[in-house]
Amino acid sequence: MSNLKNVQLATAVNITTTYAGEFAGEYIAAALLSASTIDDGGLTVKANIAFKEVIKKLATGDLVSPASCDFTPNSSVTLTERIIQPVELQVNLQLCKYDFVNDWEAQQMGYGLGQTLPPKFSDFMIAHVAAEVAQNTEICIWRGDTAGAAGVNSFDGFEKLIAASAAAGDIPAGQQVAAIAGGLDAANIIQELSKVVDAVPSALYGKEDLFLYIGSAAAKFYVQALGGFAAAGLGANGVNNMGTQWWNNGSLTVNGVKIFVCPGMSPNKMYAAQRSNLYFGTGILNDTNVVKVLDMQDLDASNNVRMVMRFTSAVQFGVASDLVEYA
Repeated sequence: MSNLKNVQLATAVNITTTYAGEFAGEYIAAALLSASTIDDGGLTVKANIAFKEVIKKLATGDLVSPASCDFTPNSSVTLTERIIQPVELQVNLQLCKYDFVNDWEAQQMGYGLGQTLPPKFSDFMIAHVAAEVAQNTEICIWRGDTAGAAGVNSFDGFEKLIAASAAAGDIPAGQQVAAIAGGLDAANIIQELSKVVDAVPSALYGKEDLFLYIGSAAAKFYVQALGGFAAAGLGANGVNNMGTQWWNNGSLTVNGVKIFVCPGMSPNKMYAAQRSNLYFGTGILNDTNVVKVLDMQDLDASNNVRMVMRFTSAVQFGVASDLVEYA
């Protein structure tokens, strides 16, 4: 027997909502740009790519030479180009309104056959999907592989792109650091981080936007090592005799280079790069962007609600010779 037989019918309020094109941009931006590596300022964001964009980098040789009466070109100019082309992605989610009858939102839904998700829950659903998209984006920024499994196949990430450039010889051999056998741990993390910094070209060392990008596990190992809890650490009491209590999610550096922690990065991989050389591309104002909450009751008489989100994403770097890979 249905537990709804004595329930009074509530007035149905249709919650179908559609945002398209630039009107969806606010919600798309909240989803994509909340990925940790982007939100914390680790990448240069190109937010209005309609289809694809050419990333151009200009490099010159030594410009200054002793003066003379003649005009003698004394330097060469090298223009490098790489393409960033965001791919179209989507979210399709369906949930049943009955799933929420007994939770804390029930009193706002009305107890009847015409019950609908309350407006604030539809807002919550958009926010929830945005958070999930942000988490997936963070993973794909680094581990993305269009030939990979679900969850990482949205677009090719930096790990795949940089590995391909290294294999092609675009990254100098001295800037390709072999990962330690057996993986990173608190006992070897300082040594391995130092290897990456040592491989940074002299022209890049000291640049304001130079970062050493590492994963969460490597960051934890580094904190442990500095706290004295590793054979290669600072001793039993660590920094300022505080063990690991000295660190409270503040900034980390190693040998003069700022560390950027990337939750989406694979274990045992690290990269040194300028933020201005790493790009995330999307089309916040694209006409193809869609954020839709669709109440199915008036369409198929079901008690389902569907959530649709369509957007574009991609990453790319500018100059391969300015990267250091630890893999």
